[in-house]
Amino acid sequence: MISANIRGQYSAPVFGAIIRLNTHAQCSGRILRSLLADAREIRHMAGMKTFDDMIEGYKSFRSNDWRRQHDRWEELQQGQSPQVMIIACSDSRVDPTQIFAVDPGEIFVVRNVAALVPPFETTPGRHGVSAALEFAVQILKVKEIVVMGHGMCGGCKAALTQEMRGAKPGEGGFVADWIALLDEAREPIARELGTQSREAERAMEHEGVKVSLANLRSFPCVREKEKRGSLTLRGAFFAISDGALHLLDEESGTFEPAR
Repeated sequence: MISANIRGQYSAPVFGAIIRLNTHAQCSGRILRSLLADAREIRHMAGMKTFDDMIEGYKSFRSNDWRRQHDRWEELQQGQSPQVMIIACSDSRVDPTQIFAVDPGEIFVVRNVAALVPPFETTPGRHGVSAALEFAVQILKVKEIVVMGHGMCGGCKAALTQEMRGAKPGEGGFVADWIALLDEAREPIARELGTQSREAERAMEHEGVKVSLANLRSFPCVREKEKRGSLTLRGAFFAISDGALHLLDEESGTFEPAR
């Protein structure tokens, strides 16, 4: 029996579909619960923007922010000179420009799965992160590089559980190869905390930042500039659950709230 309060949560078409499946297919309780969960997800997704919606956002930007910052955009036509490079995750919930409330041209951003930096390599291949790093350090001459990990990171969780290991390219294999950068850091975490707890996931997320900082220092241009004092490396962690930013103290290895 489906209660009236459940009926009130859904539009008539969705509720009708639930009733028909429940009555005619004699759904089990497990299947019905799954169906209800899917309906809730559909309702949630209905609030997400499509690209057509975003065009409306662009029109608002042109009418408001672009006009308000017209002088700034005129200046940016001549080039960019950000002082900070941020390496962050591609996760849609972690936008550096929003977290740090910056204007156009103020930060140079690279985003990828799990906010990872590979080590310096000269082997053939398309080294996207390395190219962006080289451009930021050698051409733009940024003064600081921030590696920002985040909570509930799917890439770090996959690195911890190794659930994608062995997958074919295009079916998870590209992700598996990429997050294998964390294999060495994973071992002590999996040994001490297992692979399923939130505590283990958080430890993996923190270690991901440290691995990327270590790999940054494998680049000669980064290592030399840091040694000269013209480049500073920082680690950060953004907690999606409470919107708090934590900064890495490299001496202690701990992340402390930003103040």
